[in-house]
Amino acid sequence: QLQLVESGGGLVQPGGSLRLSCAASGFTLDYSAIGWFRQAPGKEREGVSRIDYYVGTTNYADAVKGRFTISRDIAKKTVYLQMNSLKPEDTAVYYCAAGIRGALLSVNAYRYWGQGTQVTVSS
Repeated sequence: QLQLVESGGGLVQPGGSLRLSCAASGFTLDYSAIGWFRQAPGKEREGVSRIDYYVGTTNYADAVKGRFTISRDIAKKTVYLQMNSLKPEDTAVYYCAAGIRGALLSVNAYRYWGQGTQVTVSS
């Protein structure tokens, strides 16, 4: 059973940085797309970034390009989301998820989800 646990959320001022971590267990080749998603109050869940866990290819939503960086440490079985130049509109619960190999940023392509971590950007 593939399990995901997020950490690293918190309160940060606009322009600040946070690094989210997603610790995973039970990886399989079939579910090697690891994505970060977010959901703000009253809004739909949206894709932020994804990485192929074994190959390392990445994709980003336009809203975060140039500010967020996704990476993984295979030895630690962890995927990271480095978030810089944070804006109030980045405030949301952030989830990591595992999807079918090759999945991009569609919520429906991801089967396994973590419990989420709150990110609040406010002065």
